[in-house]
Amino acid sequence: MTGKARVLVVDDELPVCKSVCKALEREDYSIETALSGEEAIERSRAGPYDVVITDLMMPGISGMELLEAIRKEAPGTRVIMITGYPSITSAVEALKNGAFDYIPKPFTPDELRSQVSRALAGRVSGDETRVPAPHGTYCIPENSWVRLDESRNARVGVHPVFLSTIKTIVDMELPVPGQMRYQGEACARITDADGHLHRVWAPISGRIIETNEAIKSDYSSLREDPYGAGWLILLAPSNLGAEIPLLADAGRPRPT
Repeated sequence: MTGKARVLVVDDELPVCKSVCKALEREDYSIETALSGEEAIERSRAGPYDVVITDLMMPGISGMELLEAIRKEAPGTRVIMITGYPSITSAVEALKNGAFDYIPKPFTPDELRSQVSRALAGRVSGDETRVPAPHGTYCIPENSWVRLDESRNARVGVHPVFLSTIKTIVDMELPVPGQMRYQGEACARITDADGHLHRVWAPISGRIIETNEAIKSDYSSLREDPYGAGWLILLAPSNLGAEIPLLADAGRPRPT
């Protein structure tokens, strides 16, 4: 990348735009704002952005419609969706349709900066992002995966493309067995060498049975064997019938 990364912040509420801009102001980005999806499309046509951060729910052109327009006209742009908890289902759908990631409200400035940093780092290609997924593996695209075992328990891990956007891992926080995690919530938190915190989303809901504590002493298996030894949690699913259809087949690339 040459020059400053161009970032567009889209929200129909000016205070939200200002808050997001303030969170990113210490970074070396060129930041602009748009107060509607219509304005965002016009700005994007004048020159593509590296990252667009948009509210999912807006009057007029919604965040989902804006995503579709940007994918057609500027496929290299990474789109991050801002969503409220009730919109998690829509956020997962947005990822299936090509959004880079989502960030649920409320979020901290550090979490937002981490998302943008990863989005910019994510514009990579290579064999490390093409690790084949075993049959029967589903995913929140480029974030997390899930696969059922013979007992119908679910093993969850980090998608290899997600790992390719993170620098050296220095810490990982996993949930405690017995806790519940719901689809779209954070089921793990990864800290990299730059101090950025990255959240791994739970692909399905369920009660935690076991966590892979061995991973904390050797993070290499996350990248070397992401669908095997690099698993993170084992959980007992609570809503498979409704949630699996919301996920993508991990063996198929998502729209670009």
